[in-house]
Amino acid sequence: MNIWLSREPAAPEWGEGALLSWRQDGIAIHLGHTPLEAIQQAARRLCSQGIRQAVLAGHWEREQQWAFAQGFQTPKAEVELQWATCDEADRAELEARWLCGRWVREMTNATPEQLGPLELAVEAAAFITELAPDKVSHRILKGEALQQAGWAGIWAVGRGSEREPVLLELDFNPGRDPKAPVAAALVGKGITFDSGGYSMKSSEGMLTMKSDMGGAAIVTAALGLAILRGLRQRVKLILCCAENLVSGHAYKLGDILTYKNGTTVEIVNTDAEGRLVLADGLQLAGASGAALIIDAATLTGAAVMALGGHYNALFGLDKALVERARQVAEAEHEPAWPLPLEPWHQGMCPSHYADTANSRPVKGGGPGGASNAAGFLSRFVPREGEGWLHIDLAACFSDSGDGLWAPGATTLGMRTIARLLDEA
Repeated sequence: MNIWLSREPAAPEWGEGALLSWRQDGIAIHLGHTPLEAIQQAARRLCSQGIRQAVLAGHWEREQQWAFAQGFQTPKAEVELQWATCDEADRAELEARWLCGRWVREMTNATPEQLGPLELAVEAAAFITELAPDKVSHRILKGEALQQAGWAGIWAVGRGSEREPVLLELDFNPGRDPKAPVAAALVGKGITFDSGGYSMKSSEGMLTMKSDMGGAAIVTAALGLAILRGLRQRVKLILCCAENLVSGHAYKLGDILTYKNGTTVEIVNTDAEGRLVLADGLQLAGASGAALIIDAATLTGAAVMALGGHYNALFGLDKALVERARQVAEAEHEPAWPLPLEPWHQGMCPSHYADTANSRPVKGGGPGGASNAAGFLSRFVPREGEGWLHIDLAACFSDSGDGLWAPGATTLGMRTIARLLDEA
């Protein structure tokens, strides 16, 4: 099906302000005051009507084509999209985004039975290795090896499942120099299913928790996109993977974890597990000496409550970095907005028995829950937070879909992180 863009209004018979009209040579999208949004909305509508093949005909700019691609998705079937005639650079960029975005959707939309912690780590390593086979190495720690290595958070959260928790450390080293400095480290939350543990979620709240590994998918795809763009800097990818389930081996409220940096953490909510696994990943990222550390996670419902489902939340003690990330997100058409984070947020989850609790023992972590979670993470980063960015991915998954997005993964955050790597 040929898809054309038109700046003229639709003929009267299609209705006043019609977004779409049919003609002999295909379908026309009539652009309004927000052309990219109109294009994505039109693509979503066409896909919802059962159209699975589209050819972008006539003149399309790069971002117009990507807007169509983002809306032309369904978790029920594969779609085929032929780009408009464009220069080599535009086509290479669109193909790279499509490849990495498709991987995000495949991983995030997979069922919990299909994708366990080890499977996620293996798939991520295979995806990046295939893009740069002679420049990538990796190691996987799993099960009791995590406990022995001192990765207390990943081990505790994942020990209740029959599927072992896993830590992936991947090294993209384009110069293959083992002494080359690490320019950036990416840390992703890879909870492949989150029941909430003993702080159990409702059935409704648990239904989409296969998506709780969205952070791991986004940072992996972002690295992939940066590699396809010609990344020359050394980057570490760290994925913290586990299932948060209930069993006789599961961690419990009242437990106290001791992390490698000596911080003790009382568990007051087993559903605040993402920050526990990220704490390990952030310490490993810090040990790499990376000047830039970015973690991404579907971390809190509080971020969704604050920003809705179309913006990701940005946090950091390095205010210049947070502002740069906001500007990059805007340029990449991936809405993101800063939420408060100050050094005193570290003390917002007090404990009578440990240095800190992992949350507050109230629903949703209480007021400022997203900032308090970021404050918890700030205990585990180097240089008092300089060079560290935390992204709470409120917009990386659409529970039910809407006029712009199909149900499932959106890929929002992938381009932003990839560009920050490009500039590292």
